[in-house]
Amino acid sequence: MNSFDVLIIGGGAAGMSCALVLGSAKNKPFAADKTIGIIMHQKTSALASGIFNNVLGLHPGTTGKEILESGKKQLAETYPHVVQIEKEKVMSIDGKASDFTITTNKNLYRAKKIVVAVGPSNLFNIKGLMEYVEPHQDLPEAKQRIQLKNTNHKVTEGIYVAGVLAGFKSQFSIACGSGAIVATNILSIWNGGNPTMVHDSISK
Repeated sequence: MNSFDVLIIGGGAAGMSCALVLGSAKNKPFAADKTIGIIMHQKTSALASGIFNNVLGLHPGTTGKEILESGKKQLAETYPHVVQIEKEKVMSIDGKASDFTITTNKNLYRAKKIVVAVGPSNLFNIKGLMEYVEPHQDLPEAKQRIQLKNTNHKVTEGIYVAGVLAGFKSQFSIACGSGAIVATNILSIWNGGNPTMVHDSISK
């Protein structure tokens, strides 16, 4: 059974953003020995049908499908130590902080922390998380979207939520930022509680 310090569930904007920020800390002493995995379930990502003209840094006309593919490539090439798990869907989560068991349609995994970053569909059915489901607080009721109850992205000890499922509006840049927030919160915990960000810079 593969074990991770953090396992991210969902390979959309929030999930991949979280993975990229966590992966970027690999040269920091507090993160050097951490194992990170992401279950790249993208089949129902709303991102797949999007086209983007209003996102800083993206060429106008970039499609969500292109982002989903290029994001996986960016993660694999830049931070290959982040394990990408393809063609699996999470069915249930059991256990408690530092000792979770995640069951997919194909395998079992263990994780100390979990980040849930799947879509906000009312068809959400991950056993072990259903007690935290509530109607989405910031989307029209007619859309029938849900969120996970959380405080500053934290659902319960060891479990975090990111993106629209955390209660945010369904804007691509917002979802990316939400995933990055969760990542920096986890990095801060790894770094002894010190507020932690990872910035690269051009060498002078």
